[in-house]
Amino acid sequence: MELSYYPGCTVKTRARNFEESAIAVMQTLGVTLAELPRWNCCGTVYSLADDDLIHHVAGVRNLMQVRNQGHSKIVTLCAFCYNTLHRANLVMKDQSDNRFGINSFMDEEKPYNGEVSVAHLLQVLRDDIGWEKIAARVTRPVNGIKIAVYYGCTLLRPQSAAVDNPENPVVLQNVVKACGATPVDFPFATECCGSFQVVSNREFVNERAYEITNSARKNGAELMLVSCPLCEFNLRQAQGKLKDKYPDFQAMPLLYFTQLMALAFGLSAGVNRFDLNSPETQVWLSQKQLMV
Repeated sequence: MELSYYPGCTVKTRARNFEESAIAVMQTLGVTLAELPRWNCCGTVYSLADDDLIHHVAGVRNLMQVRNQGHSKIVTLCAFCYNTLHRANLVMKDQSDNRFGINSFMDEEKPYNGEVSVAHLLQVLRDDIGWEKIAARVTRPVNGIKIAVYYGCTLLRPQSAAVDNPENPVVLQNVVKACGATPVDFPFATECCGSFQVVSNREFVNERAYEITNSARKNGAELMLVSCPLCEFNLRQAQGKLKDKYPDFQAMPLLYFTQLMALAFGLSAGVNRFDLNSPETQVWLSQKQLMV
């Protein structure tokens, strides 16, 4: 099976460990992620102003490109890209006046009416492949590891864009179970990491990271699983600073869910690009004898 794949900016730079592990995992499951030609930035965030249509144009151009390639579905890795593209697509499907306005910004493109569906990779794993098939591919189960699943914001909010029940999501827990590990629920699993506040108020983001990490640790987790490059960055960059500020703080290893799957599938460590993970994560992986 081949799926049209939208990478977005971050997975081509800071999150190559996310992309490369995802591509390898999906190949193992019999799925080729075919990168969308000539993609552009999704627009980064969905504009909340009703009269701000120009900020949807970037996302809609990508959806037009999917349609022009003859595909009806686009798959994303980045939670922000998913949220932005999905919600822009809903505008084009459901809001006729705004649809007309956005299409009028285009020069030569055929008008777009929401013909493409937008899916996050987690939805593909759950709905198109299934947990039983994923579990059947596991050759090196990560038994005994207690993993906190961290969703953050953009996979679950607003409800119209949620990949799972926003009040009680389980899709990441099911990834963990399929890999043989034990998911750990904790109160901050769906709390915001601080998002783009890291640009203007890094101290606030650091405090959020402290609360999230401590909550996961207190509930028994030894590893945190993430699905958003911005969440991963915010949590990772804060840990060194928090160790200086709070003597009792214990850094938490962080993995993308696709990296965990690659480990459980017995794939080469090279596809995981652990060199891009935090030093704490690399030490933890070595201690668990998983960097092989």
